[in-house]
Amino acid sequence: MSAIASPCVGLCSTTLGDRTCRGCQRSDAEIRDWFGLSGDERAARMAELDALREAVAGRYLRLVDAAALEAQLKRHRIRFRADQPGLSRAVELLRVGRERIQELPRYGLAPTGPGEGLPAAELHARLAAELNEAAEARRLSSLPDLPDCSAESPSCP
Repeated sequence: MSAIASPCVGLCSTTLGDRTCRGCQRSDAEIRDWFGLSGDERAARMAELDALREAVAGRYLRLVDAAALEAQLKRHRIRFRADQPGLSRAVELLRVGRERIQELPRYGLAPTGPGEGLPAAELHARLAAELNEAAEARRLSSLPDLPDCSAESPSCP
């Protein structure tokens, strides 16, 4: 399998003490261990992160023209992967262009549900907040289960 690029977007908030990065939605442990993972493990993690972004963005946006989205990403030199799903790409577009985007349909996107009527900057803020919550929940679910110490137990520290 070919090498998988890092999902890093250059905004690592783990250096500020966050346990989950606000930029790429990886846990601090995933970031630390990234280059030690096999290609298959990296691909699986990328797929998980894309699915997370797709699920969150899908509550606010619908992809109506993948070619228009890709053209705008290229025009603005926003990094994306060939295999990256459209709404995951849309998250990157909004992260970079949220202050300049006036008409989402020009970018192949249509606001839906709670995203309708929101300016791009507010849409990005909501996506970012929900992505952070979902990524933190993902990090916490990957932690080993700790013993229940509510009652006296010899397995509790």
